Amino acid sequence: MNPTLTPARSALARELAALRRPLLTYCYRMLGSALEAEDAVQETMMRAWRSADRLTDPAGLRPWMYRIATNVCIDATTDRRRRALPMDLVAAADPRGDLGAALPESTWVQPFPSASATGDPSEEAVSRESIRLAFVAALQYLLPRQRAVLILRDVLCWRAAEVAELLDTSVDAINSMLRRARSALAAAGPEAGEPIDTGLLERYVAAFERFDIDGIVALLRHDAVIDMPPVSFWLRGREAFRQWLTHSEVGCRRKRLVPIEANGCPAAAVYREHDGRFEAVGIQVLVCSGGEISELHVFLQPELFRIFGLPETLG
Repeated sequence: MNPTLTPARSALARELAALRRPLLTYCYRMLGSALEAEDAVQETMMRAWRSADRLTDPAGLRPWMYRIATNVCIDATTDRRRRALPMDLVAAADPRGDLGAALPESTWVQPFPSASATGDPSEEAVSRESIRLAFVAALQYLLPRQRAVLILRDVLCWRAAEVAELLDTSVDAINSMLRRARSALAAAGPEAGEPIDTGLLERYVAAFERFDIDGIVALLRHDAVIDMPPVSFWLRGREAFRQWLTHSEVGCRRKRLVPIEANGCPAAAVYREHDGRFEAVGIQVLVCSGGEISELHVFLQPELFRIFGLPETLG
């Protein structure tokens, strides 16, 4: 801690640090990007630090911080298209075709590390469901203010009056926005997920590292979806994935997987062997249903490893 800080500023620094993770998760839901959420939280912290003298009631720090973060996120989404997953953009690809060129980072919903356990199963279940990739992608269909209202009311359980104060509007307006947001979200159709299946993840990791194509495919549901941001290439069905694994030069030879959790799902960080060491390749997120993998999201974006606290290379 900086010894030149006053006691009041030192206390503020500690309180801001305690709010960083909740704000990061909130900004991720708003923006659909772990990297962009980090930038938004950093901007929120800087604005709060510069303007802290305006906060006369210390008890109002949390809503004040969410107000700043909401404004930062709304500003960030004003001039760009919503983030998506490949299935939202193009038709399924030919498994013998090329991956194609990478699209800009701003195109994609990104994975996000699952929160650490709080000891409260009900709270953990809500947190897990509200960062599922399908849920976060569906949130991007909403207008930014609708998105904020739905997250604050339905995920964080704020009262309508609190949200109205944060957004400088009336309770009636908040209730109206919430109804529209719920309707739009229902139309987007995100399904509830299942508890993390660590056994399925272990079997997948073992098969992947052996490059056991039959073993990998056997773990997938017959109509599984496999996508690979930042390219728009995606496949439907385990037999299409089998063909791609068989004929693609990318494949999964000489890989090492580190099991992790992302978006309330089992996941793995993938490293590829190169010159005697393993280098970061991407993050795979496994959405499971009935003991099988129903969706396999392969984010070929090594820059995401920092978000998960993972090294870029393994010995």
